[in-house]
Amino acid sequence: MFGNKKPKKKWRRLAVIVLSSLSLAALAYAAITLITGRNTDLSRVADLFSPRVPVDAVQEYYFDVGSDRVFADLGGGSLAAAGTLGIQVLDTGGSEPLRDFFRMSAPAISAANGRAIAYDIGGTAFYVFDKKRILAAFEASGVIVSASINKNGWFCVNTQEGGGLRGVTTVYNSKAAPVFRVNLASGYALSSALSPDNKVLAVLNITDVGSRITIYNGLNKTEPDSTFELTGELILDTRFLSGGDLLAISMNSLIAIDKNGASRILYEYFDKRLGGYSLDENALVLHLLDFGIGYGGRLLSLDKDWKIIAEIATDREIISMSLKGKHLAVLRNDGLIFYNAAFEAFSPKDGYTPVAGVNRVITLSNGSALVTSDNSAVVINR
Repeated sequence: MFGNKKPKKKWRRLAVIVLSSLSLAALAYAAITLITGRNTDLSRVADLFSPRVPVDAVQEYYFDVGSDRVFADLGGGSLAAAGTLGIQVLDTGGSEPLRDFFRMSAPAISAANGRAIAYDIGGTAFYVFDKKRILAAFEASGVIVSASINKNGWFCVNTQEGGGLRGVTTVYNSKAAPVFRVNLASGYALSSALSPDNKVLAVLNITDVGSRITIYNGLNKTEPDSTFELTGELILDTRFLSGGDLLAISMNSLIAIDKNGASRILYEYFDKRLGGYSLDENALVLHLLDFGIGYGGRLLSLDKDWKIIAEIATDREIISMSLKGKHLAVLRNDGLIFYNAAFEAFSPKDGYTPVAGVNRVITLSNGSALVTSDNSAVVINR
């Protein structure tokens, strides 16, 4: 998932929700989504995704599913959407294999390997589904801050429970049965990640002095095996890497953390501002802005050994970007551009000019991209 920037409208919405019903944890999590673009750092009622006649390489869909729509790529040509009225899955041919209705105030979605979890930030509802059916529907026992799902269909839900600000993380297996639950002794739970083998849980929370990652090796103990502390700095995101280490993305650096809590710096960017990022299995792209006025900066592509394999200067506002495989889609304020791994640019086949409200791009499996706005979603081919 690549980091995507969020519009001011989105920030205002989340801020109102947070200030009215959540704690500092959710406030920080809302701030994180502005940098990471996780559609929490993301459709149902009458004719949600009703297709209009496509124009050449562009397939355009209109929605009547409430507001605050968020999207995810389920792979194999299937797209998932979540909004204030529920969820929907649509394939790029226009068929609708799944639609379900439930209300959310601040919808969010996370997807991996053909499954997704849709949830209500600041609410209690969450649904797990694949391309054709609802796998589980729950009401959490506390206020939901975030949720994630791994490639095996196991998922984590982070909530605030009790009369105070207690952070709780619950892990569910692929059959939607709860298998592990941990209460943080201190700090505010923001997110969690479960390793691909379902054995290591990492919980990210904020403390009075910075960020902390608490690691549990094996889902059978109440006490953590190790912790990693980052003083005076906010960790935005955590992802497990293919080698087993945990990647922590902070405002100033990329950090690898092993299951024993030992860490090493992979890449630092203290002289830049982090504008956004996007991470795929074997690569990561950073958008680093120069300090000062304007949008000047660079896009950097790093390989799985964290070496720079390509970089390019940028001088336009980047609204959103998304990496999948060897394809990178960058949505700028003046249009959409596709790049390959060497940052060679390719224009959309039939051109594309952003419409009002465009706020996110998602690179699809075939190298095309889904560009979304408040009222529509357009599939654009390279």
